[in-house]
Amino acid sequence: MYKSGATTTRLRFLLLVSAALWASILYFRMSAVRTSAAPASRYTHDPCSGRYVYMHDLPPRFNADMLAACAATEPVWRGMCAQVSNAGLGEPLLPVELDDESSTGDGEESVEATVPMGWYATQQFALDAIFHARMRRYQCLTNDSSKASAVFVPFYAGFDLARHQWGYDIATRDAASRDLARWLVSRPEWRRAQGRDHFLVAGRTAWDFVRDAINGSEWGNNLLLLDAAQNMSVLVVESTPPGLLGGGNDVAVPYPTYFHPRTDAHVLDWQRRIRTADRPWLMSFVGAPRPDDPGSIRSEIIAQCGASPSACRQLGCANGAKQCHTPGDIMRLFQSSVFCLQPRGDSYTRRSAFDAMVAGCVPVFFHPGSAYLQYTWHLPTDHHRYSVFIPEDAVRSGNVSIEETLRRVPLAKVREMQEEVVRIMPTLVYADPRYTLETIKDAFDVAVEGVLLKVAETTTTRR
Repeated sequence: MYKSGATTTRLRFLLLVSAALWASILYFRMSAVRTSAAPASRYTHDPCSGRYVYMHDLPPRFNADMLAACAATEPVWRGMCAQVSNAGLGEPLLPVELDDESSTGDGEESVEATVPMGWYATQQFALDAIFHARMRRYQCLTNDSSKASAVFVPFYAGFDLARHQWGYDIATRDAASRDLARWLVSRPEWRRAQGRDHFLVAGRTAWDFVRDAINGSEWGNNLLLLDAAQNMSVLVVESTPPGLLGGGNDVAVPYPTYFHPRTDAHVLDWQRRIRTADRPWLMSFVGAPRPDDPGSIRSEIIAQCGASPSACRQLGCANGAKQCHTPGDIMRLFQSSVFCLQPRGDSYTRRSAFDAMVAGCVPVFFHPGSAYLQYTWHLPTDHHRYSVFIPEDAVRSGNVSIEETLRRVPLAKVREMQEEVVRIMPTLVYADPRYTLETIKDAFDVAVEGVLLKVAETTTTRR
């Protein structure tokens, strides 16, 4: 009896010890799981994961000093100081009603404004400063380059070209770009991926930065031909044809327009206005003829527009006409037109095409290089959704009537294109860098997303 009771007691004791041991093991294992899971949960929900951008703190000679010396560019860039004020947006425009028709006539009277809040007399080549100012407020900007998926180089390449293009030799024109390249390749951030994760904004056409790639050209500098630049992604307002630079590292982004919204409400209100605007003109054109350019069809467009006074309205820009450079006149005309004619400018593209779409006007292109081969991040791949294409050879030969072609577009199709233009409009404008849009993506947001995807693809391929 005694031995049996002792045995039972020992068994109970062992069972209790075993249960306590297993409970302790289970407790510590669950604690370890909770501890290790917490950081993983935070990482998974990090809204900036894969979106961090590191911005180089460049010596001021590469950006700020150029703005400070804006007065020195006056002979070649008139009014630069005013045009790069307000974070690169230029001078604000005074509020007037867009339906004021006094400025769309042929007289000298003009009103230099459009609507309240968010409208500026922005220079078409001011993107260097605008993009830099926007990047300073980018929500996923980081001071830790090891976390960054891309590295931004705030070099004002377009401003550098403008101040040295006229009256300087080739060595002087190339000096800042070469200086920048030397500075970048000496940095540890560069060595991580040999610059393939770097990007910069050169707010002019790529043609301005490929001098030696064009036979006999004396124009521009060689920024895009430098070995360092060949590794980077370079955002320009017009890219070069595929294959010219080999790597295809230049990407086209929209020209700056006059509209720089401060809030989501500004964007939504403007979409409402252009969606419901009265458009008495079938088509319109803003531009001057190019009599010295045998490839230009502007003279034919001006002639056809003049022959259809009840359908077509144009702002004459010949002989320095003021209307052609007055934002209010331009935007009112585009807002009162169904179609806006967009032949090639000094190069394949025009800032005017973006002004037109911001006004809710359906663009009419005559060369695929004017939009379809350019702004692949910002414009729909199916160009029929938002634009009309008329081959420039047909216009040049006189075999096509632009008016008749546009009148043949079914009304339902016109409405669809207009709605598509209104829909994509926010992604074609650069928001005021001093404010933040809450839910709406602008051209800057789309460009940064494009860069991050491009860098990810490039760095993965090269590993």
